[in-house]
Amino acid sequence: MIELDYPAVELHERQQGRVAQLFDPFRKSWVQRTPEEWVRQQFLQLLVHKHHYPVSLIAVEKSIQVGLVTKRFDILIYDKGLAPWMLIECKAPSVKLDHTVLEQVIQYNMGVPVSYMIIVNGPICHGWKRVNGQLAALEKIPDFSV
Repeated sequence: MIELDYPAVELHERQQGRVAQLFDPFRKSWVQRTPEEWVRQQFLQLLVHKHHYPVSLIAVEKSIQVGLVTKRFDILIYDKGLAPWMLIECKAPSVKLDHTVLEQVIQYNMGVPVSYMIIVNGPICHGWKRVNGQLAALEKIPDFSV
C-alpha cells in the first residue's frame, strides 16, 4: 500500500439547487460532488502539489477505446514527450480496492499502454509499474521527472 499525505488544499464547492458541486480546475467546470469525485480532486491536488505533476500533462475523465468498447478513465498522466505514462482509477472511500478494480485499470491499459497504474479510494492507494511485461508493486507515488 502507498501512504498518502494529501495537501491542505481547499476545493471550491457550491450548492446548485439540491446538488452539491465541486469546481474541477482540470476540466474547468463544476461537477457533482460525489464521493468518487472528491477522491479524484484530492488525488489530483496531491499529484500537482506534492509530486510536481504538470497540470498541462493531466487528462481527467476522457474516453478511450478498449477493443470494441468505449471506456472512460479517471486520470491519465502524460510524460514530457506527450506519451501516456500513468493511469489512475479513483473510487469512493466506501469501495474496496480489490482485484476487480485492478482488472479495470488493466483493461484500460490495453487501450492506453502506460508504465504506471494506480488505484485509490481516498485513504487507500495501490500502484504498480510495468517492468518487462510484469507488474511490480510501488511503495510510493513516483515524482514527475520523466
